[in-house]
Amino acid sequence: MKNVAVIPARGGSKRIERKNIRPFCGQPIIAYSIRQALSSRLFDEVVVSTDDAEIAAVSRELGASVPFIRPQELSGDFVGVIEVVSHAIEQIGGAEYACLIYATAPFLRSADLIEASEMIGANDYVLSVAEYEAPIFRAVRLDENGRVSSIWKEYENRRSQDLPRAFFDAAHFCFGRAEAFLTKRSILNGKTAGYIVDRTRAQDIDTPNDWRRAEAMFRTMQNENRL
Repeated sequence: MKNVAVIPARGGSKRIERKNIRPFCGQPIIAYSIRQALSSRLFDEVVVSTDDAEIAAVSRELGASVPFIRPQELSGDFVGVIEVVSHAIEQIGGAEYACLIYATAPFLRSADLIEASEMIGANDYVLSVAEYEAPIFRAVRLDENGRVSSIWKEYENRRSQDLPRAFFDAAHFCFGRAEAFLTKRSILNGKTAGYIVDRTRAQDIDTPNDWRRAEAMFRTMQNENRL
């Protein structure tokens, strides 16, 4: 049985320049994903899929494998991660399980990867998720006149404690069967288990403000020995 981790890290990030190797609390942000994948000891190979020579060099220095350079047709803004992981699995060959790990996941822990791998069972995937901080079923919309109405009217009169729990993709990882990635099965196909991470460790990092907030949270959690 061969397990591989695949970390997509293209060079053309738009909102945060050179995002995948930008220093985060003193290290290239991709370093956290690579080190947690390696320290989990789950994987025969930790592969970075990139189209960028500098990202490839940094990744190799950190202990990852970069056995190929990702083709340009898989490096555009609208290419999905499933396609990228599928391509990597094809290039490596022989994998039974694969784990998509995001390059910008500094709050990832190796224990998460280990525990998620044990949940695969009959599922195609195990996805890291976190619970919304506020009940999303209380969400409202504004019409063209700025007037408020419920998005989910059926929940208008429910008590908060009676509302369904709702989760979002924590953007840490997706552990799955190589065959599911290769056949490009949707992660939301009804055969995906959710691995719950604490809301404080699910920090979206898409804008410079997100970056600053995540660094502040990371330092706080380090000081409190929560990482």
